Amino acid sequence: MNLVSAIAVYFLFFVGIAFLMLPIGMRTDEEVGAPRVRGQAESAPHRFELIPHLLKAALVAAVAFGLFYANYVNGWITAEDLDFYH
Repeated sequence: MNLVSAIAVYFLFFVGIAFLMLPIGMRTDEEVGAPRVRGQAESAPHRFELIPHLLKAALVAAVAFGLFYANYVNGWITAEDLDFYH
């Protein structure tokens, strides 16, 4: 796998994991005890901190990409292993 392909695959892992981690650790205004703003959805987070969220997603994506790359190099799970119909 060349460097550009590895960066592209890592970016895909990063975006997917960042999206999946969005609800983790979020607290609403009701849970915090803060008053809601008029027109605010009940499920809106009290405070969303982007930088810590992206750092956590980058760390998890690095671990996931490391496992993916190790499988790519060593061939632990191949496409033939995932063919459940033959």
